Amino acid sequence: MTAYLDRARTIVGYHLARAPESFIRRVTARRPIAIDGQRLDPQTQHAMVLLQGASRGPLDELPLDVARREYAEFPRVFEGPPQPLPRVEDDALPGPDGDIPIRIYGPTATRRPLPALVFFHGGGGVIGSIETHDGLCRLLCCELEALVISVDYRLGPEHPFPAAPNDALAAYRWVVTHARSLGVDPQRVAVGGDSHGGNLSAVVCQLARDGGEPPPRAQLLIYPALDRVTPTASLRLFGEGFLLTAAMIDWFAREYLAGADPGDPRVSPRRHPDLRGLPPAVIVTAGFDPLRDEGRAYADALRDAGGTVRYHCWDGLVHGFAQMTGVVEPARRAIHEAALELRALMGRA
Repeated sequence: MTAYLDRARTIVGYHLARAPESFIRRVTARRPIAIDGQRLDPQTQHAMVLLQGASRGPLDELPLDVARREYAEFPRVFEGPPQPLPRVEDDALPGPDGDIPIRIYGPTATRRPLPALVFFHGGGGVIGSIETHDGLCRLLCCELEALVISVDYRLGPEHPFPAAPNDALAAYRWVVTHARSLGVDPQRVAVGGDSHGGNLSAVVCQLARDGGEPPPRAQLLIYPALDRVTPTASLRLFGEGFLLTAAMIDWFAREYLAGADPGDPRVSPRRHPDLRGLPPAVIVTAGFDPLRDEGRAYADALRDAGGTVRYHCWDGLVHGFAQMTGVVEPARRAIHEAALELRALMGRA
């Protein structure tokens, strides 16, 4: 019965999220939300009203299994139909403590080696999966015209830090090592992810450089979590009411870290003492996101260290917009433009 009700709620939410723009502006967003010189996108405001009405409560107040199910419903409501692709394969790669499930997305049948993106999903290191980010990975595969390898790394609290960064580094190494058999150019393997996946992408770049191994060609960080120590203005301004909350961030940290040092660069890559020699970065943030300022600070720090950075903040959007591309037009445009930037950085062999 629970599964049936969840499915019914998703179907209703899917159709309500696609209300006519005239209705949204006249009813839901008739009182625009403006903070810090920014105005919240009306379609995003409508989505948040729907979420508040349908939610069983904040994720950090739910049992873990329920929180994971709630998060899994989010993209089913707010993404578009899955992009059809000629190649979608589930597989596994050897990890430091057992096999790591992966899903491989291929844009076209070709004999020439493709660039590749090793993708790490968001979810605070506690929720999320290959399934929750299937739509986003399909979209990136089409936009990049590259192979996308989505990695189902281990989550806390069952597998606390450093299980996730260990899995992420192992996955990147495996893709580079097996590039030829995958149909991939080993010189054009990038890493990327949203939120906690952006964190893992930045960490993989640092660990590869520090270990003296070939670093990724580029890194795509979508509203990344990069500093669990330093307070920011965006955390104060947007820590309540905009999808990701300060309480949720604290809950993720407790479940993921299990007492580990939040200042460890593998947790807070913004705090690494040496940011020189890291791969070119595409960093995308949202204006109404408590993580906005740490993404901007990392972009500035990478530039100061001599790195190549393409940074853009989408003022009217919230954390999670990469999974709202079916209903929020600026979110779809943000992913499209980020993919164009990453394609340019991945370049030719």
